[in-house]
Amino acid sequence: MYLSDLQADTAQPLDSGQPEAQPRFTRKRAAYAALPIAGLLLFGAYGLIGGDKAQADTQPLPTVTVAQPIEKSIVEWDDYVGRFEASQAVEIRPRVSGALTAIHFKDGQIVHKGQLLFTIDPRPFAASLAEARARAASAVTALALARADLARANRLIADQAVSAEEVDSLRARVQSAEAAVAAARAQVQARRLDVEFTQVRAPITGRVSDRRADIGNLVSGDSAASATVLTTINALDPIYFAFDGSEALYLKQRRQKAGSDHVEIRLQDEADYKWKGKVDFTDNALNDGSGTIRGRAVIRNPDYFLTPGLFGNMRLAAGGARNALLVPDGAVVTDQARKIVYVIKGKDGAVEARPVEAGALIGGLRVIRSGLTPRDRVVISGVQFAATAPKVQTIAGRIEAAPAAAPVRSVSAPAASQATFAAAR
Repeated sequence: MYLSDLQADTAQPLDSGQPEAQPRFTRKRAAYAALPIAGLLLFGAYGLIGGDKAQADTQPLPTVTVAQPIEKSIVEWDDYVGRFEASQAVEIRPRVSGALTAIHFKDGQIVHKGQLLFTIDPRPFAASLAEARARAASAVTALALARADLARANRLIADQAVSAEEVDSLRARVQSAEAAVAAARAQVQARRLDVEFTQVRAPITGRVSDRRADIGNLVSGDSAASATVLTTINALDPIYFAFDGSEALYLKQRRQKAGSDHVEIRLQDEADYKWKGKVDFTDNALNDGSGTIRGRAVIRNPDYFLTPGLFGNMRLAAGGARNALLVPDGAVVTDQARKIVYVIKGKDGAVEARPVEAGALIGGLRVIRSGLTPRDRVVISGVQFAATAPKVQTIAGRIEAAPAAAPVRSVSAPAASQATFAAAR
């Protein structure tokens, strides 16, 4: 109806008898014609807006898995790197000079204390011993004669057949003869030692190195500085493990109320800490240049597997066993310079970011030193939803430790550290 009227209006000539009313009547009819179109547009826009709002209102909350931290007894360790050293190291040098006539060991074998290693030609020393024994016999004979002369003089002095001066002279000759006998016997002992020193024996039990002189060579034993090095022996059971600790670790160990000297060591190709021992020495001062302090542990090595010079990773127990809270490592996230876990508060699923102090990793679980309580419900799965949504739906989960693997260092401690589950008692 409106369109026909509009067409009729527009069909009329402009020079009709009503020039002023015709434009107003046309605009009014155009407005009426536009009302249905505007209504349709408004209805469509309302439908779109209302549909999106209803869809947003009905969108479900994200679902996360939560569980309470587990509490277990753990032992924390401090990490060190060091090298194995022989508990005793001896250079084998001869004590007499002469020609080497025999070698009684194989290079690199295990030798025992007192075992014969080298033989030096003993004949010159045997001759010297025989000469010393002859001189000792002569001194004994001279002493016997002097004592006999003194005895006769003592019997005659009562009859005044000898003077007191002669008796004193005989007594002095006896004393001189006694001293000569003592000197001769000492010379015999020295020559006997020279003969014994022609057999060079192992002073300790351990692994011998290779020989440094072959049969037929002349070796020198005049003094310790110039004596020929024949070989070396390292005592390997027990063996030492030398390490350097930082000032922070030294202070930490000293301040531990329940400090321990128990250590465990693993080699470069080992995943487990199989070598056990104890710290038996800590130096009396820190190194001025490096700010570290030297320490030493004693390790049993009955099969001589360990040898000096090997590198190893050592962990030293930082106190005794203690209870600690643990959560999955994936539940701990980094927020700039801090570590946080997401905790569900109340029954409405509100999410709270909780700052924590994280410790070492044990079997896929992270030690939480502070920031959590045993009753907190921690998000262990769906952490990405908890990080973005103020509220979530929750399902109950369970925290379990994975099979123990090689320990991982702490993410928060300034000094390298790790932890293990305490052994059941």
